[in-house]
Amino acid sequence: MKATKAFFAVLAAAGLLLSGNVFAQENANRDEDGNIVRGPYETNGVFDNTFAGVGLGLNGGFSVVSGFYPAQNGFAADVFVGKWWTPAVGLRLGYHGINNPFYGNEFYGTPIKTSLRQNSFYGDFLWNFMNSFDGYKETRIWNPALYAGIGVTMINPGQRDNEWMARVGLLNNFRIADRWDIIVDLGTFIARSENYLLNYPNAGYWKVFYFPYYATVGVGFDLSKNNKFYRHSSVTPVIIPVPFTTQQYNDLSDKVAALEKENAELKDKVAALEKEVAPLRQLVNGQTYLFDNGTFVAVEGKAAPISLYFDCDKAVLSAREKAHLEFYLDNVKGENTKFQVDGYADKQTGTAKWNQKLSERRVKTVVDFLKKAGVSEENIETAAHGSSINPFEGIFKNRVVTVEAK
Repeated sequence: MKATKAFFAVLAAAGLLLSGNVFAQENANRDEDGNIVRGPYETNGVFDNTFAGVGLGLNGGFSVVSGFYPAQNGFAADVFVGKWWTPAVGLRLGYHGINNPFYGNEFYGTPIKTSLRQNSFYGDFLWNFMNSFDGYKETRIWNPALYAGIGVTMINPGQRDNEWMARVGLLNNFRIADRWDIIVDLGTFIARSENYLLNYPNAGYWKVFYFPYYATVGVGFDLSKNNKFYRHSSVTPVIIPVPFTTQQYNDLSDKVAALEKENAELKDKVAALEKEVAPLRQLVNGQTYLFDNGTFVAVEGKAAPISLYFDCDKAVLSAREKAHLEFYLDNVKGENTKFQVDGYADKQTGTAKWNQKLSERRVKTVVDFLKKAGVSEENIETAAHGSSINPFEGIFKNRVVTVEAK
């Protein structure tokens, strides 16, 4: 019993030290005004945000016959798989086993002395209260989750019937790598069994309630590479109609009429300018020609670079950005045209290491597109800057790859 208490005390002290460091760095799940951001989140796939884990530890407990009888310290083991459906809600299925001796007072002249070997198969509902109250953050180190579940337990398998059990506890995940966690599981459950007294004929088959408590330490692994949650990039604003007065309507009508008149005048000016410039310039297949001494001469010039924007934590070009890049290539690509491709990630989201990898993936996406469009690899120069350089103002503008024709 002393060893079990010491084991729990060490775990509690480690948790306090780690949580102090964790809270000190939790500052990136807020908007520009400092408010906590909680979603909405995109729906993840069936196998996204799935995980597995194993753990070993100690257990103790009590049973009730005609009083409380303490079990001796024993070993506990856990194996489980699960999935987070949202940043705060998850489910897991697993196996829990314990093995320890059990002692009690004399019962019908026979001292109670037996062993408890218990195999349980359970399903747990998980609640990550940190994400519920403080908002989801993919780089958070400590993710604690309360759980409650039910299952079936086999006591000293093969001797008596199986029993239902109910369990509660606290699952602590400490992130040590992109897909690896240290798992600390603290919990207890309640069930009943006839097995404690089976070796004592005078005792009969009494139902015994018992209350094991356990602590296990192990490792967890994210089964899917897509182990994060993504917020929707934009939310359509709600438009609330406002009634107009007659005067307001008349004022707006006058403004519309004035703007329409101004627009018509501008169209006339544009038409006049086009007519004036027509003898000096024409466009053929995107190439600009100037009229010089009776002939049209192609103008050689450097095209301005373009910016291709990506969604948060994504390295996939949208259909709109693909069309943008195709149009750019149609106008600037030549046999010997060289391209400079630079990738970036916004520094307000993710770690520097993750952002460097993300910018490299974004650059590769654009380079692959250029190759498919017929640009040779020796004519492409690249640089991935991660979040070390943010060339633009605003978070969203720095999720970008720039392409410049040289």
